[in-house]
Amino acid sequence: MADTDTMIKWKYPLSDIDFGKEEEQEVLRVLRSRWLSTGPVTERFEKAFSGYLGGGNAIAVSSGTAALHLALTCLGLGEGDEVILPSLTFIATANAALYVGAKPVFADIVGKEDLNISSEEIEKKITEKTKAIMVMHYGGYPCEMKAVLRIARRHSLYVIEDAAHAPGAEVGGRKCGLVGDIGCFSFFSNKNLVTGEGGMVVTRNKTWAERVRRMRSHGMEALSWDKYRGHLSSYDIKGIGYNYRTTEIQSALGLVQLKKLNGNNRKRKKLVEIYQEGLEEDNNISIPFSKFKGDPSYHLFPILVAPRINRNRVMQGLKDFGIQTSVHYPPVHLFSFYRRRFGFRGGMFPKTEEVSRREVTLPLHPRMNREDVEWIVKKVKMVIRACTP
Repeated sequence: MADTDTMIKWKYPLSDIDFGKEEEQEVLRVLRSRWLSTGPVTERFEKAFSGYLGGGNAIAVSSGTAALHLALTCLGLGEGDEVILPSLTFIATANAALYVGAKPVFADIVGKEDLNISSEEIEKKITEKTKAIMVMHYGGYPCEMKAVLRIARRHSLYVIEDAAHAPGAEVGGRKCGLVGDIGCFSFFSNKNLVTGEGGMVVTRNKTWAERVRRMRSHGMEALSWDKYRGHLSSYDIKGIGYNYRTTEIQSALGLVQLKKLNGNNRKRKKLVEIYQEGLEEDNNISIPFSKFKGDPSYHLFPILVAPRINRNRVMQGLKDFGIQTSVHYPPVHLFSFYRRRFGFRGGMFPKTEEVSRREVTLPLHPRMNREDVEWIVKKVKMVIRACTP
């Protein structure tokens, strides 16, 4: 266990949480109710989230990873099936395919301007075994959904949206998560909508929604809350299920956070604009999505340092100023497990690999203000100048 006395105290952490009195009051209300597992507060959260998205069925679960697993399971994917997805993503996106026995098939990204999976590369990867395309809206910037959906219709494939970064983002007037067949959200502590742990599965298909609803709780036809309300005294199990329920505390946080989501996304947008204005003239930095046309949720602010610059030195230099940074992401296909199991190697996805070598994620969260970003911009420029050979 980490010694809290030696943990770094960041001047500017990568992310922070906009929690206040309202979250405290709602959690206290749950504690006083003495009902902590999935129940009436979760039902309200699901209804509110569905309303926010503009329709569909929302099912609250224990994590974004659980959401991805349930989405693939409810669609019937299994042994021998292939799922096309990006390698430039968090490991959960790819692992979900393995959970159901399917094979993850990676496709390269669009390029340095757009770090999302490329629709052209997706089409090249389709085989007779392909059953689904799983997109991840990188940093909250929606991917090429029109093109992806055209490909999916042409080949009779499912489209799953990993919308962990994209609550509130829109594509053609539709909220991410309801553009494809099934959407999966994460409410982890660094997300735009925070419940600590937790996630949501959303779909317009009522049959799939009911399937997910049963599978999140061991395949039971009803929850403990139904028994408590006197709606039944026993239950039946008609299929496989998991323990993927959420809690009333998480849902209480989610209800408050949902009210703040649009406002906090607007704050993120303003901060991104300040970052872009301050860094766009630096020849040693390029800014992905700087020309993006659409409605993102501004989850991350990634930059790419010039190829001749040592990215690790830049990150260490910023750390010395108390600025936390990260890399989004190490390519999944280059992780040892995926190399051993599937024979992946370097050079297979050149755009993904180049971006991963050069990418640095800077702090971005709604508790920051203009002065914070301007100070970080100055330090970024200073450190990069010092690291330029």
